[in-house]
Amino acid sequence: MSSYDQARATIDAAHSADPKQTVDGQPAELVYADRMEAWIAKLVVDATPLLRLAARCQHLERWSVPRDTYPMDKPGYFKWRQGLYVKQSERARELLVMAGVSADEAAEVATWVSKSGLKTNPGTQALEDAAVLVFLENEIEAFAAQHAEYPREKFVHILSKTWKKLSHKAQDLACQLNLSPEIVGLISEAADAK
Repeated sequence: MSSYDQARATIDAAHSADPKQTVDGQPAELVYADRMEAWIAKLVVDATPLLRLAARCQHLERWSVPRDTYPMDKPGYFKWRQGLYVKQSERARELLVMAGVSADEAAEVATWVSKSGLKTNPGTQALEDAAVLVFLENEIEAFAAQHAEYPREKFVHILSKTWKKLSHKAQDLACQLNLSPEIVGLISEAADAK
């Protein structure tokens, strides 16, 4: 078994500990990792095994740091997210090195997972693109329902900030998603926002 295969097995074992399950009984984090890797394969022609592993680390053990362990306000949300980036990137580095992946490659994955160099580092950008596409394809409808009290302008503002983080290729792929007319309208407004 190659070090990459060993790393994948180790990462997926960590995902399997997620107590949250999908409707078909799979660990939610493992399903998320599969979706991330599938989008990486569409975004990056001949994606390297290392980039595919990084995609699988995007939400590595996120379940272990619940959102409510930080203040439930906007600054608390950003502190939670920043803390996750650090924790997930260090955990990814640790698991990859344990599996026999070189320290340099593990450090590269940690950089991507930590969101360092967005717009300038191709690996970081690919992970961001994939994460947004997973959100749009699988999570935005539930997010909108959960925050039904938000005025339309707030949704557009959130999506506009997200849209600007995407590469042109990811924006094109997002426009091809099969989404409800309401969500398509919000995304279209967000894409046109200055």
